[in-house]
Order: sequence, then structure tokens, then C-alpha cells
Amino acid sequence: MSVLAELKERHTAATETLNGLKDKLKQKRLLLLDTDVAGYARSQGKTPVTFGPTDLVCCRTLQGHTGKVYSLDWTPEKNRIVSASQDGRLIVWNALTSQKTHAIKLPCAWVMTCAFSPGGQSVACGGLDSVCSIFNLNSPNNKDGNLPVSRMLTGHKGYVSSCQYVPDEETHLITASGDQTCVLWDITTGLRTSVFGGEFQSGHTGDVLSVSINGSNSRMFVSSSCDTTVRLWDTRVASRAVRTFHGHEGDVNTVRFFPDGNRFGTGSDDGTCRLFDIRTGHQLQEYSRPYGENGVPHVTSIAFSISGRLLFAGYTNGDCYVWDTLLAKVVLNLGSLQNSHDGRISCLGLSGDGSALCTGSWDTSLKIWAFGGHRTTVT
Repeated sequence: MSVLAELKERHTAATETLNGLKDKLKQKRLLLLDTDVAGYARSQGKTPVTFGPTDLVCCRTLQGHTGKVYSLDWTPEKNRIVSASQDGRLIVWNALTSQKTHAIKLPCAWVMTCAFSPGGQSVACGGLDSVCSIFNLNSPNNKDGNLPVSRMLTGHKGYVSSCQYVPDEETHLITASGDQTCVLWDITTGLRTSVFGGEFQSGHTGDVLSVSINGSNSRMFVSSSCDTTVRLWDTRVASRAVRTFHGHEGDVNTVRFFPDGNRFGTGSDDGTCRLFDIRTGHQLQEYSRPYGENGVPHVTSIAFSISGRLLFAGYTNGDCYVWDTLLAKVVLNLGSLQNSHDGRISCLGLSGDGSALCTGSWDTSLKIWAFGGHRTTVT
């Protein structure tokens, strides 16, 4: 037998062993999941949140983009939104008046993500140019009438899929990339402070699609990936992930920390949202519905209400479900309401005070949904 044939045989045998061990681990996990959040809540006599079509209504449609909207973010003080579109522009909106305060022409039109700084003075964006660009909104326009880039964070070897400022810090930001890494940046110097993944064994093995920083402990963040996993990281220890979370059966497109910082939610191409506990590493709940012959729509974006009782999830078929996280029931579908989007929900986010939800879509618009009836905020 040739050396090459022997190596192939050994590789095949090792792959079979590995897959067998993975199946055993999966079965062990399932045995540990003797109940879920919804099962326990039902046993305690909990009832679902009641949510009528008049409790959440579309009060504004933000129109100005000429291409698909890919990303949005609110300022912490609630009244401004930044959106990123395939038209190659960032637009900063006054959410109360629908007016555009800035329309920023980007160096690279293929933008995928955007974020406001904690103080609302700067915005960041990234995309297929593998660069995270920072714009100071107080800078004067250049001679061409465009807002100049104030800092370019270069170093990723793949597209920048997600970015988020470290809470209460104007000078630090975390990016996720198609190069399978996340990076913590010092914006002042433009240099990488830490790289998470890459050559390290415990890093992702596929494109990283989303990051979320823990609001209760900003040293901890989670990242989701095409490798179907989510990983928890400590910014003080870049060399290895604190924990890896399994369960999804498709790309994990979005990840968001639960308000208490002890859990996080995910959304995936497998059509499910899931809730995980960072302390035990266990899945607490799956949020899914049966679908017909048209296949399962992918989850593109999620957000939690301030208390965490509601989970908002956007889907590729234009649905936007409001889930009761405690009982795993859909209490409202914004996609079925009047004035809903005409295309895929690509991004969504809740205002800092919980009084409004913003959704962005491939139909080129953003919509602001306000809480009416007896609700003034989402609880």
C-alpha cells in the first residue's frame, strides 16, 4: 500500500471516529436536557403574554435608501438610528421626525454592518473591503461634500460581518469577520488589541457572522459562525474560547445577549432561535414553528425586550415574530400587520428605553414600530 493510500485510510477512520464521538456528545446533551424553560413555566401555571395587533403598530417608515438595507443600530439615548445599505451609504435618522441628519457615501459600497458609538458622536461600518471604517459625525464635509473617514481599522483577511462598540467606551470596538476571527480594536491608535480565533485551536472553523458584548460585563462577548456554533470569549484571554455552544444545524447568523448577561439568544439558517446559559453551557429553549412546502425561512436578526420576556426575530420570508421567551409561543407576527415590509427582514433593534422597535428590509426601507394600547414600552 502506498503512503498516500495509507494516509487516506487513516484519515477516513479518524473522521468516522470523530463523527461517532460527536453523535455520542449530542446524545449526552439531549439526556441532560430533561426539560426546557417553556416546560417548566407551564408546570408552574404561567400564561403567555397577551399581545394584540394594536399593541405594536408601524408609526413611521424611513425611506431614503435605494438599495437593500443590511444593518441598523440605535443610539443609547434612543432618538437616532444609523442604517447601512447596498446603495453604498450610511444614513443617520432622527427617529422622532424621520429626518436624515447625515447621508454618508462609503469608500466601499458593499457594506454589511454598522454601529453607533456609545456617545452617539461616531458611527462604524464594515463589509466586503475587509476594513472597519469610523466616521466622526461632527467632522466637516470634505470638498466633495462627503463626510471623511476618521479612522480605518485594517487587518482582517476577510469581510467584516459585524461590529459593536464596547459599552461606555468610545475608543474600543469588536469586529467579526469571514476570516474566522474576531478582533478587539483600539480606535485611537487603529491597532488590534487582541485577535480571537485564527491560529488558535478553540477558534471558529467557519466565517464569523455576528458578535454581542455582555452589557453587564463588557470583558465578555459571544460570537456566532457558519460552523453552527457560538463561542464565549474573555477579552483578557484571547488565546482560547471560554466555552463553545452547540445545537444549531445551520449557519448561526445572529447572536444577542439576554438583558441579565447570563444568557444569550441566537438565530440560524436552520429556522430556529435558541436560548443558551453561559454558566452551564446548556441550551435552555428552542423557538421554532412548523413550516409547509416552501421550506424553512432563515432567522436573520434578533433582539430582546428590556426584561427579556419578549424575543423579536426577523426572517428571510418577511415574517417578524414576537416570541414569548418564557413559554416559547409566538404572540404576534409583524409581517402579517398592515404596513409591514415587502421583503426579507435583514436587521432589527430595540431603542435604548424599550419604547420602539426598528426593522430594516431588502425592500430598501426601515420601519419604526411603537407600542400602543396599554403599552408604552416592551416589558
